[in-house]
Amino acid sequence: MPVLSQTSEYALQATVVLARQSDMVEVGVLAEALGVPKNYLSKTLSQLARSGVLESVRGKHGGFRLARPADEIPLLAVVEPFERFTENRRCLMGRPLCSEEDACAAHESWRAIGGKIVRFFRQTTVGDLARGRSRWPNSTELGGEKG
Repeated sequence: MPVLSQTSEYALQATVVLARQSDMVEVGVLAEALGVPKNYLSKTLSQLARSGVLESVRGKHGGFRLARPADEIPLLAVVEPFERFTENRRCLMGRPLCSEEDACAAHESWRAIGGKIVRFFRQTTVGDLARGRSRWPNSTELGGEKG
């Protein structure tokens, strides 16, 4: 069962690549490097720019880059425009009311797992992922300076 939507996955992949860059990256170059549809990625990155994760510049030397240092951007900020991670999760069993007092069979285990997922997205930064091993390109592979 996937935890994230395809849009959130593209957003995370793109921000990790952008964290490894020193210059603006054109959406077409980024889409090709990631193997994702350009128009879809463009809309995703525009949403991230509206939410303050990215900066965008139009024109000949335009593109996208991180709006602040990668170590200051929690993964939650990247996926939040597309996902709803809250402490009040829907009941896994589909019950309209599922609480500590009136719990379904999966409540306790699901609450523990959900809490770990939310903590991961709050505590892990784009910088953490950018420093890790990745199948995505670095700046020299995108034609930029070493980053």
